[in-house]
Amino acid sequence: MPDDPHSHDHAHGSELSEMQLRVRALETILTEKGYVEPAALDQIVENVETKIGPHIGARIVARAWLDADFKRRLLEDASEAVNAIAGFDPVAAHLIAVENTPQTHNIVVCTLCSCYPWSVLGLPPVWYKSAPYRSRTVIDPKGVLADFGVALPADTQVRIWDSTAETRFLVLPMRPEGTEGWSEEQLAALVTRDCMVGTGLPKSPAEIKAEPAR
Repeated sequence: MPDDPHSHDHAHGSELSEMQLRVRALETILTEKGYVEPAALDQIVENVETKIGPHIGARIVARAWLDADFKRRLLEDASEAVNAIAGFDPVAAHLIAVENTPQTHNIVVCTLCSCYPWSVLGLPPVWYKSAPYRSRTVIDPKGVLADFGVALPADTQVRIWDSTAETRFLVLPMRPEGTEGWSEEQLAALVTRDCMVGTGLPKSPAEIKAEPAR
């Protein structure tokens, strides 16, 4: 075999990145000192990978579109309603759902840092944590929406919700037209993470049909 330092490193060294090696070393130290339990860490990783994320929020929105009673419960006490179908124990203690209407469009921001309803939307996107988004959303919400490609009628009121460590928000977008008779699974496919933050709109039936078959 030719003398290749890269192949030598892979054969005898570690294929983990420098950051991964640092995380592994920190985990080892904390475990040895009894500060963390490996099984608990494994459970956290599994939860992040499989049990939280925007697919959970999409199910919640689709259920609310189909079930008027569930929608009422969601708007009255989002934590209770989400716990009932997602199996969280509990979801964010003070999760609040806010409904978009033809007259009002809601948008969520955390002006202080990056408070976000991880359990129903997954990890926050980079733009949500950025200083420009956090500041401009309060000053020029329609301008921010335009940057995301969302054009609202001139008379639509934009309402801003500021997340905190104690209170998180989930936007309930309007159900797209042309979805009469759709199942919960079909409707959930229309729901994007951005539309549950308020920086986007649900996909239309035409957009779904145009997507390549999986």
